[in-house]
Amino acid sequence: MAESESQEGNYDNRGNKVQNFKTDMEELLEKMEEITVHAAWMAYDCVPTQTSPDLHNAMQHLQDAFLLCKEQVEKKWQEVLTE
Repeated sequence: MAESESQEGNYDNRGNKVQNFKTDMEELLEKMEEITVHAAWMAYDCVPTQTSPDLHNAMQHLQDAFLLCKEQVEKKWQEVLTE
């Protein structure tokens, strides 16, 4: 009798291990899909930059202009707050 209970316990334990394995595999596959999509978008973003150096320069100019504008807005906001 004790032997059959032990076997049932082993079977339940194996069932839990299989379920945990399936869950872990699903999570890993989901993470792999996310990483694959992210890598694909990175490659997609790199292609125009590699094929057109002017695009890189234009993007750098836009980023510089944005940062300058952001700095000016923050300065004006501080002036408004101090008044």
